[in-house]
Amino acid sequence: MTEETTEWLYLLGQEHRIVGISGYTVRPRRARDEKPRVSAFTSAKMDKILALQPDCVLGFSDMQADIASSLIRAGVPVTIFNQRSVVEIFSVLYQVAAMVGQGEQGLALIAEMQRQLSVIADAAAALPRRPKIYFEEWDVPHISAIQWVSELIGIAGGDDCFPELAAQSMGKNRIIADGAEIVRRNPDIIIGSWCGKKFRPENVAARAGWGEVNAVKTGQLFEIKSADILQPGPAALTDGVAQLHRIVMDWSRQSGGAEKLA
Repeated sequence: MTEETTEWLYLLGQEHRIVGISGYTVRPRRARDEKPRVSAFTSAKMDKILALQPDCVLGFSDMQADIASSLIRAGVPVTIFNQRSVVEIFSVLYQVAAMVGQGEQGLALIAEMQRQLSVIADAAAALPRRPKIYFEEWDVPHISAIQWVSELIGIAGGDDCFPELAAQSMGKNRIIADGAEIVRRNPDIIIGSWCGKKFRPENVAARAGWGEVNAVKTGQLFEIKSADILQPGPAALTDGVAQLHRIVMDWSRQSGGAEKLA
């Protein structure tokens, strides 16, 4: 019922075990052609799931608690993960790999992802100045980055403008009620990932009072697709963090801060 588990099982070569997927699945693309879509994120087609007679249903977060409860009452074994940090994501990846008898292969893939993160972190450590980054999960109301995104921003070479909110697991607790506080923290880069709709940098730039924000003045407004960064699985740890790192490195070059890296 969640995209990152599907992507991980495909990477493990265990896609034959999957009998149904979330309708939000886009990674890997072929999963949409090969597997029936039986759920959204906070809702599911119970009749279709039960008809598939799954040995286990895998899901993510408290937001799927109601679906999980209904399936449990129907006698279906359910595992709901609630990973929020990079360390927890790796832990869940190993648990899922072990569940399908691929613990050793899972560890090998995890080790490679960790190696790539170390390479990025080492490059970021050489930056003479780290940009302040405002990551927006939603526009109205403003919702800032969840914990693993905040951590990946740090690995990529930036500093999350709202690190204190990243520790809050629920989106409602990461709401920034007063947009003026974002302006006050004056991010050098703004990254939008509005789950379910396209990020509109021109709309962000046009917000009242935002014209003096560094990111707006220098045109440093970018989108990272939610499928690449807001899924707590392989995508965020590979493509997502790579995009964050490219944005940071480009900013450093453009701001004249990368001479020492030449």
